Amino acid sequence: MDVIRLGPLVLPMQVALTLAALLAANGVAAWLHRRQGVDAGPVLWKMTVTGFVVARLLFVLRHHDLYAAAPWTALDFRDGGFDGMAGLIAACVVGAELTRRHAPLRKPLLAATVAGCALWFGGTALNQALTPAGAPLPAVEVRRMDASPVALRSFVGRPLVINLWATWCPPCRREMPVLQAAQRAHPDIGFVFVNQGEPANVVAPFLATHGQLDNVLLDPARQLGTRTDSFGYPTTLFYDAKGRLRLRHVGELSAATLREKLDLLQAGR
Repeated sequence: MDVIRLGPLVLPMQVALTLAALLAANGVAAWLHRRQGVDAGPVLWKMTVTGFVVARLLFVLRHHDLYAAAPWTALDFRDGGFDGMAGLIAACVVGAELTRRHAPLRKPLLAATVAGCALWFGGTALNQALTPAGAPLPAVEVRRMDASPVALRSFVGRPLVINLWATWCPPCRREMPVLQAAQRAHPDIGFVFVNQGEPANVVAPFLATHGQLDNVLLDPARQLGTRTDSFGYPTTLFYDAKGRLRLRHVGELSAATLREKLDLLQAGR
């Protein structure tokens, strides 16, 4: 399971687990504050902020060539571009340093940190265990812009990126130039853009003003979204050459996050 649905809100599972881990850590810190009178909360928040900053900074530095032309885009972390392990290590280093001369803070801070990490790592491991690995591309028939039918599995044979999108979706529109550039730069990878639930007379005018893409298909009944449990847009699915699902990204892709996904996909051909 990659997302959690809260009514109209669709939350990526990793975001939900991160929020839950922070709540757990702060809940334990607050409980120990009431029981022991020692408040580890302020140090915990300093660790959290440092961890997020370092995790984002290292991701940006790793893709500095993509951010150089528009440095301010490094602040837009909606793409999910973080180096999680580096952030966790940085947070622990800060916690150790801030409690080095404050012995009473060490045990409550350690307990809070362990609670948060246990929930995050445990939740991630459980989610991976419950999510089928290498799910095949569903045998779904969609339509080209001229209304002719086409089977999605006809695109199998090389690494394949399938983007589920809609014209009314702001992040779908924002990421489209990134996907368009990647389609041109990677002729060895197939890119398919499957519009969910809209007719050709809506999609065609949109494409005319937002750039041309190859392999734009229509899925009026949202079959693909249902069969792949993709209920939030945009969702991008990454399949290997045998049509097995390798990666999934829920939400907007930046050039940097797409590069990382494509590198992983090509490495696991």
